[in-house]
Amino acid sequence: MNDVSGSLDKQRDQIGAAARVDRAAALDSWLTEIFPGHLPGVSLVAVGGLGRRDCAPYSDLDLVLLHNGTAGIDRIASALWYPIWDARVGLDHSVRTLPEALSVAHDDVKVALGLLDARHVAGDPALSGELIAAAGDQWRRTAVRLMPQLKELTTGRWASHGELAFLLEGDLKEAAGGLRDVTILRGIGRAGVADTMRPAVRAANLRLLDTRDALHLAVGRRVDRLVAQERAAVAELLELDDGDALLRRVAGDARIVAHAVDDAWRAADRLRAGRRRGGPPGTPSRRPVARDVVEQDGELVLARTAIGPVPDPSLSLRVAAAAATVRLPIARATSEWLAAFSPPLPNPWPPAARAALVSLLGSGPGLLPAWETCDRYGLIDAWLPEWARMRSLPQHHPVHRFTLDRHLVQAAYEATAYAREVDRPDLLLIGAFLHDVGKGLPGDHSKVGAPIAAEIATRIGLPPADVDTVEKLVRLHLLLPDVATRRDLTDPVTISTVAEQVGDTATLDLLHALARADSHATGPAAWSDWKGRLMAELVGRVHTLLDTGELPEPPAPDPELLESDLPAVHLDGDRVAVAAADRRGLLGAVAACLAMHRLDVVGANASTVDGRGIVEFFTQPRYGSPYDPVALAADLRRVAAGDVSVTQRVRARAMSARGGSASPRVLWQRGEATGAAVLELRAADSPGLLYRVATALDEAGAEVRAARISTLGGDVVDAFYLVGSWAEQAERDRVGAAVLAAV
Repeated sequence: MNDVSGSLDKQRDQIGAAARVDRAAALDSWLTEIFPGHLPGVSLVAVGGLGRRDCAPYSDLDLVLLHNGTAGIDRIASALWYPIWDARVGLDHSVRTLPEALSVAHDDVKVALGLLDARHVAGDPALSGELIAAAGDQWRRTAVRLMPQLKELTTGRWASHGELAFLLEGDLKEAAGGLRDVTILRGIGRAGVADTMRPAVRAANLRLLDTRDALHLAVGRRVDRLVAQERAAVAELLELDDGDALLRRVAGDARIVAHAVDDAWRAADRLRAGRRRGGPPGTPSRRPVARDVVEQDGELVLARTAIGPVPDPSLSLRVAAAAATVRLPIARATSEWLAAFSPPLPNPWPPAARAALVSLLGSGPGLLPAWETCDRYGLIDAWLPEWARMRSLPQHHPVHRFTLDRHLVQAAYEATAYAREVDRPDLLLIGAFLHDVGKGLPGDHSKVGAPIAAEIATRIGLPPADVDTVEKLVRLHLLLPDVATRRDLTDPVTISTVAEQVGDTATLDLLHALARADSHATGPAAWSDWKGRLMAELVGRVHTLLDTGELPEPPAPDPELLESDLPAVHLDGDRVAVAAADRRGLLGAVAACLAMHRLDVVGANASTVDGRGIVEFFTQPRYGSPYDPVALAADLRRVAAGDVSVTQRVRARAMSARGGSASPRVLWQRGEATGAAVLELRAADSPGLLYRVATALDEAGAEVRAARISTLGGDVVDAFYLVGSWAEQAERDRVGAAVLAAV
């Protein structure tokens, strides 16, 4: 139906309100042509996007075939639907009489909302008009009763799709603050509950519709999720600077819509509460909840004594902390008053302001809505001028799910789970909130962010010793996860290096808590049970050194692997150990076998004892399903005995996957291991990568003592401990070239 191909200018002509109206008119004309004529008492009604005349280039059609009991209506419907399907246009359809349509809408809020967009397309206009009028009247009479059902459906959708304002890859339609919420706002407005479609909301809706138009054109099909790889093309169609500018615009529009929905829910709740009480409204009850803050009608407002000619500079922070603690919204009028009349905070902050900030950051589930309310009215910018730079700032690593501002607040929220494990929970919360303040600036964000965090910590009134701790937390916040997943934790050099950088056990505990909070706030791909165990092992060993001044003893080899008949195979959950007659290629051969059984390797150790080659792997199932221990053990024994046929297919597939990685890098780290150098490979992940690299190292004459496999999204940082000093640059270059050739 829609010709959306062509040049960039032609595609841009397909974006915007006028283009959407033109598409609706073209669809109306086509549907009128295929609608069976001369049928009294039958009409075709459009709902959804076509009903509102805001069709995207590849939108589906939502149609209702309305009739008054006409005989043979099923045959009529088929004659109408099949040409639409034949044209490969998506179709959501129903066939109803007027009483049936109204009956369904009476109890199903989704149907009721849909009928509010109903528009006559073809057939009997009087019948369509009767439905449109009756549906609107019924909605006005039943909307307040249906509000709880609508709110439950909406919050469930938000839980599934997240918040568009903070997602790096959000659904323009279904996420909170998206186009589906605009439909809800129209419905609440049509019910007379609140003035929902204010100019800012209308403008945001038009921009979101334009973005969806451009997304359809860029992808060439119906899609509502704006993923990272499409942002640049969509931004170009919308004549924006780049994908980051697009994401920030979408975030701003989504915030406007989400705020309007919050206001609408509150208005609906107040209306329903008033109806339950019955009678004329009396004097609202007021309940104190904190100093200068009282609850009134389910919202927080200022106590009368708090409103004076010179308000307390800490008042806005104290109101926010109270709202987050009791998990009640701040009244709109109160937020506006605080934004207009709160004086600037002095430098340094008074103790009450600092205490309120810590209370706010540590409030748990109440933090996110309270923070967003304060951000909506500009209070955050008044507290922290740096916030404007970080608001809606995209993060480009695929493991991240949130924009920077939401990630920082989420990290503080996640840190509350570890507050009882540290001596200074206040510094943990502040450190978690500030750990990524250097992002968006040139250079290593940990190093760039440390002095910024120190400046903020000084401004909020922390003493110098605490400022130093916050600075160290920000500077070293990646230390534990990086070392745990990329270094040999049994190597004394590893433990000594970490202990030297951390300095004391209190800071170590803070960094451990911060690393876990950061990982959970980043997204599911940034955390695993294996990563958690590695960090716990590292922290335990460093604790021992800091507490006693002595390095912990390395774990002894498994005695069964040293004494059992060869080949020996031990399977223990995620640990796979193999002992065989020492030979070249054992590490790579076992890695290939594990890949064949769909096990991803996250760590490996290799050693030789009295002519026995011992390899130990730590694994996780690639697709979540556990491995078959009998089949795996049998294959491992054959591989350990030198049978190459077991993994022949995997080896061929792995070798054919070479060359698919963009710009892999090899880095050498000398002096970071005992009796070895560390070769780090940074590349895109691919099937059989560990096998290829282990084989290349073996063929180059390098002895691998240990390996650590760290996967982040589609990238890996693999660290191989190569026995020897590797002092000669020529030798390092030769081995590095062999590894790169294998990638």
